[in-house]
Amino acid sequence: MARRRQVYEGRGKVLFEGTEPGTLVQYFKDDAYVQQTRKAGTITGKGVLNNRISEYLMQRLGEIGVPTHFVRRLNMREQLVREVEIIPVTIVVRNIVAGGLAERFAMPEGTTLPRSIVEFYYKSDELGSPMVTEEHITAFGWAHPQDIDEILTLSLRINDFLTGLFLGIGLRLVDVQLEFGRLWENEHMRIVLADEISPDNCRLWDLHTNEPMDKDRFSKDLGRVEEAYQEVARRLGILPESRPSDFKGPDTIQQA
Repeated sequence: MARRRQVYEGRGKVLFEGTEPGTLVQYFKDDAYVQQTRKAGTITGKGVLNNRISEYLMQRLGEIGVPTHFVRRLNMREQLVREVEIIPVTIVVRNIVAGGLAERFAMPEGTTLPRSIVEFYYKSDELGSPMVTEEHITAFGWAHPQDIDEILTLSLRINDFLTGLFLGIGLRLVDVQLEFGRLWENEHMRIVLADEISPDNCRLWDLHTNEPMDKDRFSKDLGRVEEAYQEVARRLGILPESRPSDFKGPDTIQQA
């Protein structure tokens, strides 16, 4: 089947015109990028694994009533998603001190927070994704107060569910980055979870050793990055039975 018109390309994914009205095809790349250090590279097979992991987690969230943009997986690297109007704010829910939180407040990594902390960041690579407040979000017209209330409720619900799910497979959810969008159905609008849920935007530590099992292995040069992604998929019970060639990207991707 001929590849459709490209709509958008980000650090880890490409969006193409969908196969059905109101949909997009989300293609998962092997590219990896760390904004803080501008480190770029490739994690072999990451796109295949993230496609499967995100599919599984989106389906599980859908089962508990969390609305998402996910429709179905199409193949090893692509899934069909509903086209949404992305709200330009990344929500970070933190359960354990790590990363930027540890740096900003000079706190030791691994400190368990008394309750989950929710932070907002403006989605802008050019500006370094600065932290913003609810006042910024409403003043700049990115979302209405009722939208923020719904996003907060959904974010905490997603975090609680994923925390329990990962604990069940021996992983600690340190923090998670979430994106939401507006899904329009005629004149009705609802807020839905968008983007992906994977080791690219979840900080996951082994429950017993605290060994990172996520993109931090790439950003911190810890090695065995591919193996960490594979281990997360294995524990979830979804590691694809694949030939090595299945983890490679396509020979060509049309850019227009």
